[in-house]
Amino acid sequence: MFDFNVRAMTIDDYDNVYALWSSISGFAIRSIDDSREGVDIFLKRNPLTSCVAIADGKIVGAILCGHDGRRGCFYHVCVHKAYRRRNIGRTMVAFCMEALRKEHINKVSLIAFTKNDVGNAFWNSIGWTKREDLNYYDFTLNKENIIAFIEEGTT
Repeated sequence: MFDFNVRAMTIDDYDNVYALWSSISGFAIRSIDDSREGVDIFLKRNPLTSCVAIADGKIVGAILCGHDGRRGCFYHVCVHKAYRRRNIGRTMVAFCMEALRKEHINKVSLIAFTKNDVGNAFWNSIGWTKREDLNYYDFTLNKENIIAFIEEGTT
């Protein structure tokens, strides 16, 4: 039997979690949101819902998990390649779902890149439903984009 534990993530885990993210092939890290400051803001807003998995004295898995009061969302779900297929991902997902349930959140979603074969296979294998009925839109909130948006609305 493989021994590991899952606990709530804190900002003290940042360097090790960032190193884990950096080791994952095809993982997208955003300079602002995934910076130490960005993760600290996220964890302060969601202090009990994110988690890390510890095995062999190091962080081998992580999930950023938060909610807006209505729906939970998973970000950056990952397990180190050498530690996959040992129930770490499923255990972390259960930890985060229970943390959301305690905060009266009854639905959770996530975004997986279409080319993330390992991640998509995982979510399908544990019974999550791929949505085909919606489109996902994104807008980067920076000064230049907001000014351009406002100026385009006045023409």
